[in-house]
Amino acid sequence: MLSRTEHKFGCEDCEFKKMSCLYVEPDSFEEFRQQSIKLSFSKGETIFKQGGKSGGLLFLHEGIVKFCYQYDSGSNYIMTIVRGPKLLGGANLFFKSVNIFSITAMEDSRVCMLDSAAFMKLAIGNPAYLLALVENTMDMFQDAIFNFISLAHNHVNGRIATILLYLHKNVYNGQGYSFTVSRKEIAEFAACSHENVINTLSRFRKEGIIEFHGKEIEIINIELLEEISRKG
Repeated sequence: MLSRTEHKFGCEDCEFKKMSCLYVEPDSFEEFRQQSIKLSFSKGETIFKQGGKSGGLLFLHEGIVKFCYQYDSGSNYIMTIVRGPKLLGGANLFFKSVNIFSITAMEDSRVCMLDSAAFMKLAIGNPAYLLALVENTMDMFQDAIFNFISLAHNHVNGRIATILLYLHKNVYNGQGYSFTVSRKEIAEFAACSHENVINTLSRFRKEGIIEFHGKEIEIINIELLEEISRKG
């Protein structure tokens, strides 16, 4: 388990620093980052809570997180799942004073909390930098929108096949064809019942499409999974 830590960050190989220094002077970025902090979150910990005061910008250095939205009925929906390095929370910074969704660690994660006021001061003087960050965060939400549209037009088999392919290609692509994700998380991502997920995954296994190794799912026949996803 990672212990929660809070301290100044100074990673020379930081991807956020590399991207930022394409648009701003290193000294200006250094002044900005001195007002930011590094935090570590263990699997299952909430990083941003829906309805809470906006945390502004967050840069995910390492780990995997899920963006969740909870309806008034209490049901939970996973909007998207992303892997670091990734800039998070841009929508909150520009559009809302409160968090419009929750961000939860699916694996032990290291993040940097970027001071909103210091960021805006830096960005206002560097319009190209601001635009680059907006594009960076909007790409992620575009993926979430496309996922939602795709899933909305699919039957359960197609939804779950699409989600397994997304996880393999966009989240766990460095781990071959195996990854760990709970049935509950698949159900919340696919907007279907837990029972539907269990039945569909069991069917995929019997058909030789996937295999289970404890809580891990391994894709055996990616071509057939892609066909199911296309047909919906």
